[in-house]
Amino acid sequence: MVSKKRLQSLVERCDTLEGRVFDICIQVLVIISLITFSIETLPDLDANYRTILHFFEVIIILLFTAEYILRIYVADIKTDYIFSFYGAIDFIAIIPFYISTGLDMRSVRIFRLFRLFRILKFARYSKAMRRFKRAFAIAKEEIVLFSMATMVLLYLSAVGIYYFENDVQPEAFKSVFHSLWWAVATLTTVGYGDVYPITIGGRLFTFAMLMIGLGIVAVPAGLLASSLTKARNEEGEQ
Repeated sequence: MVSKKRLQSLVERCDTLEGRVFDICIQVLVIISLITFSIETLPDLDANYRTILHFFEVIIILLFTAEYILRIYVADIKTDYIFSFYGAIDFIAIIPFYISTGLDMRSVRIFRLFRLFRILKFARYSKAMRRFKRAFAIAKEEIVLFSMATMVLLYLSAVGIYYFENDVQPEAFKSVFHSLWWAVATLTTVGYGDVYPITIGGRLFTFAMLMIGLGIVAVPAGLLASSLTKARNEEGEQ
């Protein structure tokens, strides 16, 4: 019988040949599952192909389930893995299959590919991720404040366009909630064009919101860029 220590070395360590092979095999299964999931979304896929893809998915689910149980078994503190980022992703990716919720969560497995950074020992990417974490910590207060201001502005934009356009476009702007779609598309400068104002007041209001929307897009990027610069400088001083 394989000892727990041997299994722990296989599952949790990537500095051994067997551990690296195990992790790479899991990543290959992740990629295969993402490909099969994407193929299944094709509208005119033959029923026979769907059956084959479902068979592969069942096999992959069983392997992922065995891996999940194995990781819990070898963990020194089991709750640390269960409630970790990867533990949550592993659980979310397999549980809908067993409880038949109708919600397919296979796509979240793509987050498991981040383990490749650890497997391949990309130290520079580890530093970059720590730098991003530090940058978010530096700009946390500003980002929270800006996010709150953005939510307030989105709501006020929805209310404003509702009053301007509701009388002439009751179907498109039938309520503040319906107007929120226009507010999001406008303030993010996406402008899909499916809902747009036709009154003079509504168009002037939209112009003002577009100008503000440019700032909404630019401010977070500027905050993050300056925080990354500061984090890099702090790293260089150490």
